[in-house]
Amino acid sequence: MAAPEERDLTQEQTEKLLQFQDLTGIESMDQCRHTLEQHNWNIEAAVQDRLNEQEGVPSVFNPPPSRPLQVNTADHRIYSYVVSRPQPRGLLGWGYYLIMLPFRFTYYTILDIFRFALRFIRPDPRSRVTDPVGDIVSFMHSFEEKYGRAHPVFYQGTYSQALNDAKRELRFLLVYLHGDDHQDSDEFCRNTLCAPEVISLINTRMLFWACSTNKPEGYRVSQALRENTYPFLAMIMLKDRRMTVVGRLEGLIQPDDLINQLTFIMDANQTYLVSERLEREERNQTQVLRQQQDEAYLASLRADQEKERKKREERERKRLKEEEVQQQKLAEERRRQNLQEEKERKLECLPPEPSPDDPESVKIIFKLPNDSRVERRFHFSQSLTVIHDFLFSLKESPEKFQIEANFPRRVLPCVPSEEWPTPPTLQEAGLSHTEVLFVQDLTDE
Repeated sequence: MAAPEERDLTQEQTEKLLQFQDLTGIESMDQCRHTLEQHNWNIEAAVQDRLNEQEGVPSVFNPPPSRPLQVNTADHRIYSYVVSRPQPRGLLGWGYYLIMLPFRFTYYTILDIFRFALRFIRPDPRSRVTDPVGDIVSFMHSFEEKYGRAHPVFYQGTYSQALNDAKRELRFLLVYLHGDDHQDSDEFCRNTLCAPEVISLINTRMLFWACSTNKPEGYRVSQALRENTYPFLAMIMLKDRRMTVVGRLEGLIQPDDLINQLTFIMDANQTYLVSERLEREERNQTQVLRQQQDEAYLASLRADQEKERKKREERERKRLKEEEVQQQKLAEERRRQNLQEEKERKLECLPPEPSPDDPESVKIIFKLPNDSRVERRFHFSQSLTVIHDFLFSLKESPEKFQIEANFPRRVLPCVPSEEWPTPPTLQEAGLSHTEVLFVQDLTDE
């Protein structure tokens, strides 16, 4: 018996509802039905969307998040590598450093105070992300205008899309936040990020997403990753079923050093990706097996339904056949009854048989189709119709027949026709005092 939630559903929808609950493990039948109705009862799309939600991918029926996809940045096992600026060397270097120190301190202090006060007057425009893809494309164009087209392949999408693709493809994601105003950004981009060996490593081993923190999309990611200085790189991957920052690289890092650090981070965390691939393959195999089982079950169910349909059709066919036979029997009985009533009526309407002494009488011997013989007398003045009615009233006579004379051989017009609208009398038909007439069966003609 169907559950209350399954009322008003077709049999096909009920099967999909039970199959979706079995595939997803959702206990609430109302939630299963609501999800399937959102997907117009497309079970494949509903199951895929449910699996995406479990993996952190936003549902197609939910609005896009106002913040980037949540990334675990609190893992105590995050590898952090910070490159400090080189200390001044020699008396001249230290003298220049000490002379400029007050000016730098005053400049950055006043700048921070100004920015802090400006937040109360006018909110930071970077906090409103209206065109994240446009921010990425704009940064790419400005980067190529300044540093050329020889650079790692930029991911042309939002930060959330990059996270989702890295998660789906089980790849490392390298995030670069560009500080336009930082003194080391220009040297890092020109000498490190655009170095051929760095480009080769990034393009072959990971996805690469980059944006300026002056853009709303870059600023939003900066708020999530909380960098301390620039240049800033973060390595993100799927770890323990969550997108996790597994490495942070900050400061002006040289090409060889960057390659070594990235390689170290990937080697240290490769086992997590391998484990996740195995788990995903196992889940996929389980899902395929479950799907095959469900398909086999549905095929068996459809076969059983087809057998039941054929049985119903066979029963209905037999019933209709029996009804048809019964109707034919009833019709045949009514026909026989009507025929018998007609015979009796004809018999009652026959005129009396003349006596043998009557000179106007005719003795007729009828030879029936079953080889039996019947004899009766008629009057010369009587119509041939009387002969026909007499034969018709006999039990052994056929339903339809004609009467034939032998000498000369002819068919007697006993019933009205176009040629004989009024059948002639026995005398007009040329019958003698004694005649032998033959009854020809016309029932099957």
